[in-house]
Amino acid sequence: MTSALNSPPQPHPPPPLLPEAGPAFGLIVIGDEILSGKRADKHLPKVIEMLGARGLSLGWAEYVGDSPARITAALQRALASGDTVFSTGGIGATPDDHTRQCAARALGVEMALHPQAGALIRERMQDIARERGEPYEPDRPDNSHRLNMGVFPVGAQIIPNPYNKIAGFSCAGPGGGMGHFVPGFPVMAWPMLEWVLDTHYPHLFRAGAWIEQSVIVFGAMEATLTPLMEAIEREHPGVKVFSLPSVDHPQYGRHIELGVKGDPADTARAWPDLLTGLNRFDLKLGLELVRKM
Repeated sequence: MTSALNSPPQPHPPPPLLPEAGPAFGLIVIGDEILSGKRADKHLPKVIEMLGARGLSLGWAEYVGDSPARITAALQRALASGDTVFSTGGIGATPDDHTRQCAARALGVEMALHPQAGALIRERMQDIARERGEPYEPDRPDNSHRLNMGVFPVGAQIIPNPYNKIAGFSCAGPGGGMGHFVPGFPVMAWPMLEWVLDTHYPHLFRAGAWIEQSVIVFGAMEATLTPLMEAIEREHPGVKVFSLPSVDHPQYGRHIELGVKGDPADTARAWPDLLTGLNRFDLKLGLELVRKM
């Protein structure tokens, strides 16, 4: 039987998608300060890290400024997708915070003070008064205003905030997915998102169920390697082949990181075929890399 590695490239349908263990995970980062460069986003790499530690991966990410129309449109798309959506930023109660209201509009529901969120905010206000040695005055205008941070879309569930008790919230989307809304501050957002994952999605965790093997390739063009990549995906349907070119890497200079990723058993079968295919070219191969999830 002639191997596809030795055959000329033939037209073929795209390789099948890797099976999903559950809904895709998406991230929406909200805030003018990110798009203006006033603050650098730290959420994207952290969410990738916390998902990866649980054998999961991020399917998509989107950045949106403090425009109610844009936020509402982004949330409508995301919540109708069936994906699990993390949203950071904009859930406070200042004039530039729109996320709570936009989530309600995107879902077509009213807003109301969540009883548990309201109770936690009152606890926080009492804590602050106690720390300052002042009497707690629940009807004082600033204390009444703080309760707005617990006004969520009707039907929302709270996400506990271990930093200051000001909860985030989760809402079911019409497409069967979920939206999870947390503040923009990493010190609050990250433990809240980890709580969401560990509370609601442990059944999806697949630690050790994904592996990525790659090699540094010098002196190659991606176009030259494309037929080999296509052949590997044809012969190993459960594996994805990836190519990451670099022109100015501080260690390797101009190179391509070429590899396969997927289920460990599938990847173990594809990896030798990839190396065999590469050895048919007059190329210099460098470091081999392995990344497990």
